[in-house]
Formats: sequence, structure tokens, C-alpha cells
Amino acid sequence: MRKSVLSEDPADVHARHVLTPWVAQGNRRPPTIARGEGCYLYDDRGKRYLDFVSGLVAVNLGHGHAGLAKAIGEQAARLGYAPPSFGDEHRARLAQAIAEIGPWDGEGRIFFTTGGGEANEDAVKFARALTGRHKVLTAYRSFHGSAPGAGTLTGENRRWPNEPGLPGVVRFFAPFPYRSPFFTRDAAEESTRALAHLDEIVTFEGADRIAALLIEPVVGSNGVILYPEGYLRGLRAMCNRHGILLIFDEVMTGFGRTGAAFASERFGVVPDMFTFAKGVTSAYVPLGGVAVRESLASHFDVHPLPSGHTFSGHPLGMAAGLAALDAYRDENIFERAREMETPLRARFEELQRRHRSLGEVRGVGAFFGLELVRDRESREPLVAWQGTASLQPFFNDLLARGLYLFGRYNTVIVAPPLVAGPAEFDEATAILDAALTTLEEGM
Repeated sequence: MRKSVLSEDPADVHARHVLTPWVAQGNRRPPTIARGEGCYLYDDRGKRYLDFVSGLVAVNLGHGHAGLAKAIGEQAARLGYAPPSFGDEHRARLAQAIAEIGPWDGEGRIFFTTGGGEANEDAVKFARALTGRHKVLTAYRSFHGSAPGAGTLTGENRRWPNEPGLPGVVRFFAPFPYRSPFFTRDAAEESTRALAHLDEIVTFEGADRIAALLIEPVVGSNGVILYPEGYLRGLRAMCNRHGILLIFDEVMTGFGRTGAAFASERFGVVPDMFTFAKGVTSAYVPLGGVAVRESLASHFDVHPLPSGHTFSGHPLGMAAGLAALDAYRDENIFERAREMETPLRARFEELQRRHRSLGEVRGVGAFFGLELVRDRESREPLVAWQGTASLQPFFNDLLARGLYLFGRYNTVIVAPPLVAGPAEFDEATAILDAALTTLEEGM
């Protein structure tokens, strides 16, 4: 290694050698994060940032959790790697623990991956093997990963570089009450029309050719959109009628984010499979997976499982996952996340009363979207969806004031660590208030 590198500003080295996701690489000077503690990140110059979006909606237990750090270190000293074809006690225990908090009364089996996109690809592969069908339904305004397969499953413009992509993926419009693709402002009518639209898609595509329907039970990075009452139950009923497997992408919503272990529990709808990542280790170690209900998983007792990865069930991920689930239980994290919903909503709705740019506040548990508009009556977005304009100057202003949030186009995502409390709520609200004031001065 060249000695001169050691004396360089890390930001300069980063700019020269690191490719940063989703952005043009030139003229970027993000802070260099040196450590984290609780709900805060600290850069290498000592500045503190309130992380009010849990990294990437992932660090559910906050930064610097001692139990997780201890478990990872002890595991690294004991066993750093074991092939997934071998048994491993922690691998077995974590699979059992996830099944126990899952939607199938403690049954089901887990296939581990290294992330959510990989998990979604494997879930689709399993569905095709189980049904003998090849088509997969996914929604517009969805994100299921960026690799070629998962990127094709995605419904918005981050899939475009993957095209033509994975064959057999058919997209549909899901309900969005605030910006209805079905020309109504009535939530019940929105749900009815959305289900009728999907029925028509299934008719035209051939129900007996559709293996699965993959959907986020709460839309994540595309706006934190909650579906109207009855929509997810309607999907379950439709899948039952046609023998289509219902897969929930719980990568963002899993492990307490909605105020329950999984969104399937919060909304009372049982999928056939669900995928997970992020919160399973509170993002301390990369880990994802596919949970498969037992009646389907037993198929692979006599048929080879059609997937495998070098890092499937990696020991460090298993140790981190077990420690995270222990913390979720011992610290009552899922219950705390549900209790966060009311005070967060109250603060955001007060901001909405104060700021004409805040068109809608929506969310569940500790997962909220703030929709920014030019005009509340017409609901004209502050920047066009999938347009060329950006809210990045607004997010830069928030960061300069000490608050880290992110979003897509005109939606700000708010998803604090599930250990946050009133002091952090007040700090975040005050910074948002100031930044929205500055934003509106320039409108």
C-alpha cells in the first residue's frame, strides 16, 4: 500500500476509488462516518447526525448495540465460516426463531441468502419449481432489488438498466389512494377498482400460467404507501382461487418496522412465502432469506432445492440474527415500534398544518412517508415521479442541520431506529420544520 494514502483525506480516497450506488459520481462530498451510537452517526470530524431512517430502513436496534457486537465477535473467534451443506447450531436456531414469529404458527422452513434482492430471486425460483408455472406478477411502484433478476421484478425505473431482463414478469397497478391510478379519491373504491384491474390482468395472462404474486405489504422506497383496507385480503383470495403463490417482500417491513414481527401479522394476511433481510440482523451483518410455509417446503424433501449460495447461513450472520432476535424480545422492540406510531403521526401532522408543501402524512408503526407537493388541492408533486428534478438539495439541507433522511422524488421516508424516543422525535421534527420553511421560501 502506498504510504501517501494513509495521510489523505478519506473522502478524497473514496471519490477516487469507490462507486456509490444510484448517483452520478462527480462532485460528491458526503461525510465519512466513523462511528454510531444509538440513533446517531458521527463523522470523522466529530459532527453528529440523527439517523432518522435507520440507515436504509435497516438498523432497527440502533447503532452500537453491545449485545450484537459481542455476539458477532465471539462467533468470529469460534467459527468464521462453515459451508451451508453442513449443519450449524446457530443456523438451526435462527431458522427456528424466525419460523416461531412468522405467520404459520411456528411452522415453515428458511433458506438463507445474503440480502433481500437475492431472497426475492430465490422465492420466485421456488415458486416456479413448486407450481410448474413461469409467470410472476409484481406491482408498479415497487422495489425488489437491483441485480438482473430482482431488478426485473422491480416495478419502477431502477429496473430499466436490466431490461429486457427476466422473462415472464407481468406488472400491474396497485392502489395508491393519494395518487390513484384508478381515478378516485375514495379508498374503498380504490381497492375495489384495483382488485378488478388485477383480475383482468390475470384473465389476459392466463391464471394457470402464473406461479406467484410478489408484493411489498407496505410499499417501501417508492413512497411508504399503505394499501386500502381489504386490498391485501383481496390478493390472498384471488391467489387462493387460481393456485397462485402469494409472496410478501418483508425486507423493509420485517422485524418490527410496522409494530409487529412482520407486516403479515399487522394486517392479518398470511402469505405462502415471505422474504426478509435488513432488520433480521439490524443490518450489523448482511443477511437475508426466504421463509416457506411447511406445506410447500416439504416438496423439497423429495425434490432437490433449486438454489444455493456460498454464504447461505453464514455463521456471523446467524450469530447476529440470534442476538438481534434476543434483543427484539428482551427490549420489547416490536411493542415499542407500535407505540411510536401515534406520537410520530402527531408530530408529522402538526408539521402538515404548518407547511403548505406537506401534502400527505402516511405510515404505520415506525414507517412513514411525507409527500411534498406544490399545491395541496391539485396534489401536484414538488418534483415529478421518475422525472429529472431531484429533492437532493432538501436532503442536503437536512444533513447540514444534523438530520439524515432519504427518499425518492417527492416523498421523504422517515423510519427511525426502534429504540428512538421523545427527545429524538422532537429533534427530528424541529429540523424538518426549519428545512421545510427554507424549502417553501424557494417555491
